[in-house]
Order: sequence, then C-alpha cells, then structure tokens
Amino acid sequence: MSATEIIFEITEDEVDGGYSATALGYGIHTQGDSVDEIRRNVREAVDCYFDEGMPRPRLIRLHFVRDEVLAG
Repeated sequence: MSATEIIFEITEDEVDGGYSATALGYGIHTQGDSVDEIRRNVREAVDCYFDEGMPRPRLIRLHFVRDEVLAG
C-alpha cells in the first residue's frame, strides 16, 4: 500500500440511509448521513489515526461502491 495515498471504500446503507467508509489496509472506519458528512468524517478519522510520529498519506481517495439488483 502506498504511503502517499489512502483509499476508502464508501457504501450506502439502503435500509437505514447514510454511508459507511472503510480504509483499505488500515483499521479506519467511519459513518455519515450524507456525502458531505462522510467526507468530513473520513478526514477526521484519518487525522485521529495518524499521530505526530507516523507518516501521513498526502492523498485520500474515496471509492463509492453501489450495488444494483436486476430482476429477471
């Protein structure tokens, strides 16, 4: 995993609404009710995870995953 980039997989909760974010390769998870809120919460989660002594990623990438179900 590149130290200059961190990737979050973003999924939408179809039942309750809102979004969940999970960092790939890191133990970072967060949630938000809107796209704007999930963006803010991801930044805050990254800030909390990487303390002063750890190298921080320069880029945060959000990968939105959508499931589609097609009826036969």
